[in-house]
Amino acid sequence: MPFRIAKQFTVESGHLLTKHPGACRFPHGHSRTIEVVLIADTLDAHDMVCDFKALKRLLTATVECFDHSLALNTEDPQFDVFYMHYRERIVPFEGADPTSEMLAQRIFHALQAALRQQAGVMGVEFPVPEGVRLERVRVTETASSWAEYWE
Repeated sequence: MPFRIAKQFTVESGHLLTKHPGACRFPHGHSRTIEVVLIADTLDAHDMVCDFKALKRLLTATVECFDHSLALNTEDPQFDVFYMHYRERIVPFEGADPTSEMLAQRIFHALQAALRQQAGVMGVEFPVPEGVRLERVRVTETASSWAEYWE
């Protein structure tokens, strides 16, 4: 039976949903919780799936890009204006609305790529053991709403 671990990160982020028929088409923000779950069939030499510090190291850059940022569909009519004024804090979503589902998918793919690149690499203080897999990413938008992505 496999072992699982989870780590949560919290960010303050904004978005607007160009395709939404209601109030979500206007700029608004959320205190988001991002939860990632890793899985392994065996434990490493320290009896862990993966050290939580290794997981934090792999995800920090991805998570930080969403903190105090505005995620926008690149097809939004005002995208260029927002980008011109707030370039470093705009997170573009190519032709897609930055829903919680899309955020979860983007984070999943970024972490999956980082895991592939770092698995088994020695010489770092907290290595990622071979065989560790990403199970899912959950993005919580409100106290009662979340979206998940897995493959």
